[in-house]
Amino acid sequence: MFNAPKTVTKRTALKPILAIAVAALLTPLAALAGTLPTPQESAFWEQEVASGNLPKAAERLPDAPLVVNLEAKGRAFGVQGGALNTMVTRSKDIRQMVVYGYARLVGYDADYKLQSDILLGYEEEDNKRFTLHLRPGHRWSDGSPFTSADFEYWWKDIANNPLLSPAGPPEFLRAEGELPEVTFPDETTVIFEWQNPNPSFLHHLAQARPPFIYRPSAYLKQFHADYADPAKLAEEVDYARVKSWAALHNKYDNMYKFDNHELPTLQPWMNATAGKKIRHLFVRNPYYHRIDAKGVQLPYIDTVEMEIVSGGLVAAKANAGEADLQARGLGFRDIPILRKGEADGGNYRTFLWGTGTASQIAIYPNLNVNDPVWRKLLRDVRVRRALSVAINRAAINKSLYFKLAKPGAMTVLEKSPFFDPALREAWAQFDPDLANQLLDEVGLTEKDGYGIRQLPDGRPMELIVETAGERQEVENALQIITDDWRDVGVKLVMRPLDRDILRNRVFSGTTAASVWYGWDNGLPQPYTSPAYLAPTDQVFLAWPKWGQYYQTGGEVGEAPDMEPAQRLMELAHDWRIATTEAERVAAWKEMLKIHSEQVYGIGLVAEAPQPVVVSNRLRNVPERGIWAWDPGAHFGVHRMDEFFFEDGQG
Repeated sequence: MFNAPKTVTKRTALKPILAIAVAALLTPLAALAGTLPTPQESAFWEQEVASGNLPKAAERLPDAPLVVNLEAKGRAFGVQGGALNTMVTRSKDIRQMVVYGYARLVGYDADYKLQSDILLGYEEEDNKRFTLHLRPGHRWSDGSPFTSADFEYWWKDIANNPLLSPAGPPEFLRAEGELPEVTFPDETTVIFEWQNPNPSFLHHLAQARPPFIYRPSAYLKQFHADYADPAKLAEEVDYARVKSWAALHNKYDNMYKFDNHELPTLQPWMNATAGKKIRHLFVRNPYYHRIDAKGVQLPYIDTVEMEIVSGGLVAAKANAGEADLQARGLGFRDIPILRKGEADGGNYRTFLWGTGTASQIAIYPNLNVNDPVWRKLLRDVRVRRALSVAINRAAINKSLYFKLAKPGAMTVLEKSPFFDPALREAWAQFDPDLANQLLDEVGLTEKDGYGIRQLPDGRPMELIVETAGERQEVENALQIITDDWRDVGVKLVMRPLDRDILRNRVFSGTTAASVWYGWDNGLPQPYTSPAYLAPTDQVFLAWPKWGQYYQTGGEVGEAPDMEPAQRLMELAHDWRIATTEAERVAAWKEMLKIHSEQVYGIGLVAEAPQPVVVSNRLRNVPERGIWAWDPGAHFGVHRMDEFFFEDGQG
C-alpha cells in the first residue's frame, strides 16, 4: 500500500505518485489482473438487500476498497457469521469497540509501521505538508458519502467554533504554537500544511483514541445552528433537556464514546443498542471499506455482544466459557483459574501475550503535592532513589509473577530500539544499606520508637500511596514493599480509591504518591513523539501541575521549576523540530537517561504475561501478540475484523 515512503519535494510529482498509490493499494494478484475481486454478499444483509433497503455489496464498497493480504500474514480466509461475546467492567467502556475495531485514517501494522487504512494514501513533504487522499465512493455506516466535506465540517464548524470547542483545535495540530492551513481541493483530498515541522501528525491519527479530524456532517448538521432549522433545533434542545444547541451537538457527537447508536461510523461494527444496557449489541457495518482477496467484506464476524459485568467476575465468567475473546479485566493472577477451565473442558484456549506498558506496576511520587514538607522531600532525587533501591523486586516477581516478568526500573521494553539494559538496572537493585545511606544524607536521621523516620516537622515518615483499587496484584506488591520500606524507616500506608477519585486527587495535589501502570507506550520508535516523557500532560502522575501548565498555556498549574524537567521539555521540542532520524534518536536517548537518573516513576516489573481467552472455534487470533494500549489499541493492531468462527457461528 502506498504511503509515500520518500519525502516528496516537488508538487509536480504528485499526480504520477497518486496513480502508483491506486495500483499499489490492491493485493499483488488483483493488481496484476487490473480488477478487484468480485464482492460477495453477506448473508447477514441479504434480506435487507432483497427488500431494497440496502444496496448490493458491490455498491456499498468504496471504488477502491482496502484488500487485505491475509496470506502475507499467514492467516486463513474466513467465513462471515457468528456472534462474538466479550466483557467490560464499566458501561462507558463500550468505547472499546472503537479501540478494538481500529479503523483509522492510517494505522499501525503488526510491526508498528504506518499503513493507509481509511485513506487511499497520503504524501508527506518535510513533515510540514500532508496530503490525504480518501477512497472514492467510501460511505459512512448510514450510506451517506464520506468525503472531504466531513473534514471541512470538523475543521470549520467544530474545531474552530468557540461554542463547540472553547479551547480551539486540538493541541497536536499546533507546530511551534501555530495551527495549520487546511484546504479541501476536491471531495477526496484534504491538505494540512504547517510552516514548521509536525512529525507526529500521522501518528496521532493512528492512536488507540484517535482525534477524529472528520465528522459525519450530513448527520450532525441537523444539530448545528449554522445549518439546522431554528424551530426544529429548539425542539431538539428542549427534548434532550440540554441548555443550548452546542450542548446538544456535543451530546450526540461522540465518535469515541460510541454511545450514540444513531451516529454514523466507519468502524467495522456499529452500535445497535440505545441507552445504557447490561448487554450492548454491535452489528457489522454494511459499508465497511475492507475486503479479503476473495471479495468477502470484513468484518467476518456479524455481531459483537459486549456484556457489562463486575470486575471480579470477568475471570470466573471466562472460566465458565462465557467469553469468546477476552483480555480486558484479566490479569496474571487469573491464569491458574483460566488454565483449570481449559483442562475442565471450557472450550477455550488461554494465550499469554506480552504487555506493552513500560512497567506493569509503577509508583509515582507527586513532585507537585500540596504538602510543603513532602513536596520538598519528594523533589530530592535521593529520596526517590532510596525508595526505589529499598524495594525487593525479585521477591515481587517470584511471589506475584512466578519469575515470568522482568524486574527493573521503568524504561522502554526490549522490543524498542531504545532499550538499554543499564536503564532497566539503574537504581533498581535491592540495596537497603544504600537506601538508608541516602535517607540519612537527606537529614532524615531521627526515628520514633518503632524505627520510623521523622519528617523535618516532627511527623512520622508515613507515605500514603493511593491506588485505583482495581488490581489485586498492585495491593499484593504494596504489601511486600510495606515490609521493605519499613526496614529503612519509611511507613507505607496504602489507600485504595475509585480510579476517577484517585486521578482528581493527584491532579489537585492532594495525593503524595500513587500507583498506576508505567508509560502506556513502552515500544517507542524513532518516529514516536517523546512528549509523554516531558511534563506536557497531567496524566503523568509524578508532575500533574506541570502538565496542567503546559496543557492550558499557563492558565492553570505550575511551570516546571526543576532543571531536569526543563531539560525534558527542551528535548521534546528538539525532537519536534528535528530534520533527521539521528537527531530524534538522540533526543529520545537523553530523555530516557534523565528518567533513569531522576526516578520520576518507580517501576517494579515489566512484561508480565497478559492472559487472552480465545474460543476454540475462533480463528486468526495470534497465539503470540502484544497487549498494548498505544501503540496497538489492544486487539486493534491485530485486526479483530479478520478474526472468524470456523463454522461461521458464534
